[in-house]
Amino acid sequence: MTIINNLKNFKADWLDVTFIKIGVLAATLFIAKLWDPILSMDWYWYFIVWILAAIKPMITFFKWVKSWENK
Repeated sequence: MTIINNLKNFKADWLDVTFIKIGVLAATLFIAKLWDPILSMDWYWYFIVWILAAIKPMITFFKWVKSWENK
């Protein structure tokens, strides 16, 4: 069995997810600290990236909410 097949059964609890988020935030701040041009973009580019990145999780969340309403 490959690692990809084993990942199908992986379940992360809330603490794991929290630490992943903190790690991603820290890595992002680290990259921004080392690479100044990333912070020189206009504010709306960050907003566009934020909206685009939020579309899929929001769709998944609303589908999950709708499935609970139908039970």
